[in-house]
Amino acid sequence: MKLIAYIICYLIYPFSFLFPRSPRKYVFGSYRGSFADNAKYLFLYANEYGESNISYIWLSTKRATAKKVKSLGLKAYWVLEPRGVWHALTAKYWFFNSYTSDIMFCLSGRAVCINLWHGVGIKRIEYNASSGPLADRFTKKNRYDVFTHPECFRKPDWVLSSTPFQNHFFSTSFRVPADRCLEMGYPRNRIITASPEERIRFVKRFEPEQTSELIDRLKRYDKVFIYMPTFRDSQLTIFTQSMDLERLNAIMAAKNSMLILKPHANVRLTENFGSLTNIMPASPIMDIYPVLPYVHVLITDYSSIIYDWLLMDGKDVILYLYDYEAYVKERDFFYPFDENVTGCRVESFEELCRLIESGDYSMNEKERKQILDKFWGNTAMADSSRMILDFAKKPGKKK
Repeated sequence: MKLIAYIICYLIYPFSFLFPRSPRKYVFGSYRGSFADNAKYLFLYANEYGESNISYIWLSTKRATAKKVKSLGLKAYWVLEPRGVWHALTAKYWFFNSYTSDIMFCLSGRAVCINLWHGVGIKRIEYNASSGPLADRFTKKNRYDVFTHPECFRKPDWVLSSTPFQNHFFSTSFRVPADRCLEMGYPRNRIITASPEERIRFVKRFEPEQTSELIDRLKRYDKVFIYMPTFRDSQLTIFTQSMDLERLNAIMAAKNSMLILKPHANVRLTENFGSLTNIMPASPIMDIYPVLPYVHVLITDYSSIIYDWLLMDGKDVILYLYDYEAYVKERDFFYPFDENVTGCRVESFEELCRLIESGDYSMNEKERKQILDKFWGNTAMADSSRMILDFAKKPGKKK
């Protein structure tokens, strides 16, 4: 059945080049049919502040997502329904978080594809991958992977970036010229740097009620931690493999603290957290970004979340690097790890527990500012969504 679907996709793709595309129509999409990340925030901004004579449309590979976005009073369609197909074929601008498959690869002919991506960083991705599944696909050219992932080889016209340092990273990763990297920052970071009043208005307007409830709940604790590990090909149950949750729960309870566990999008939690009073998994349907400003300490590893996190003042970072040697073998770094991160480093669960109990993990502000300048530069507090929309009106003329 899948083989038939791929063959149909290849047959349709050439015909997508025949349709006239309107510069007054922008479509947006996200990975796995979700409503998330940079594309979500750009889409919401466009609907609130964009030009009224342009149609902004969310297209999803999932019916439920399209229905959810429609419930917000916005234009959204399942991409396989007639109107979804039509808008995909006739919109000049496509904005997505990963690949054209966020919308529908076979309908992308002649569209101006702007890849917003989902994280500045240092890990090898795409054509720079030297090991793991990505290397098999992009550099070793596994024939099956190439056939089943044509969207990966449809180069974007533009890639969202932040600084010259990151331009080199993205241009070599996607094999696009460096001048095709847009130094405009990330739309999703607006919510974490917004005023409390603006953020709460956003949450009440666009987020599920449970987001407001969680924010109110977190205010009851003296300290809130969040653990956001990166994806590992070999660890799909990372929270029980790398932690004793019962012990951590006792530490959190003793300090009137809460620990939120936020898995990577590729990981599905199977653990039972019912007995844990001071540890909770983040809901898979909840956008974590509006919640981050109410968290005090980020526990992470090699994840790019650290670079967004550092945009917020008064926050701390714990780098939990219990598998550094093994991870480097599985997935190497494009830039040196130690030179491009900041935070208190621990290399075992015992060290992590002792550090949390001590409370001695304050941020080194000098290092933080150096990292911010390298990864965000002048885009740290930029109105990214406005810059992207302005660019789309006059593509090819970067500011």
